[in-house]
Amino acid sequence: MTAAVAAVLVPGPDSILLIRRAERPGDPWSGQMALPGGRRDPADADPMVTAIRETAEEVGALLEPAHCLGALPDVAPGTPIPGPVVVRPYLFVLPGRPILSPNPEVAEAGWVRLDVLRDPANSRPYTLELRGARRTFPAFHLGSDVVWGMTERILSSLLPILP
Repeated sequence: MTAAVAAVLVPGPDSILLIRRAERPGDPWSGQMALPGGRRDPADADPMVTAIRETAEEVGALLEPAHCLGALPDVAPGTPIPGPVVVRPYLFVLPGRPILSPNPEVAEAGWVRLDVLRDPANSRPYTLELRGARRTFPAFHLGSDVVWGMTERILSSLLPILP
């Protein structure tokens, strides 16, 4: 299975769009902080179209191919989930902040400042019980929100290449 996500950057101050996925039975990422995106539909011409479509569906932000600076390296979950998945992240830059209107798949959506993500005080391990075993992962701690897993890995690879 392939999927795609959109790392959407905006200025004033420089920020990235993150969502909190709604709690849903059977969703292995239920309730987690994430980038907007999802599974590739057979009608999607390519994974970038998937990222654009999913972002529009999940938060109402309309992206265009001209907003895309390119793809980031593919990522895969570090924990076992039903079926293999490869996620292709795309970097989009918008001139301003669109109004966000989350759909039922999204509990919350908002902008996180890049300087907050870069603050070493907000980057520390996160331990949780996962399928009966305690696991520790690198994470961004943003108040009561914790960004870990694939989203943390995407952000950690992206932050060093941004101004």
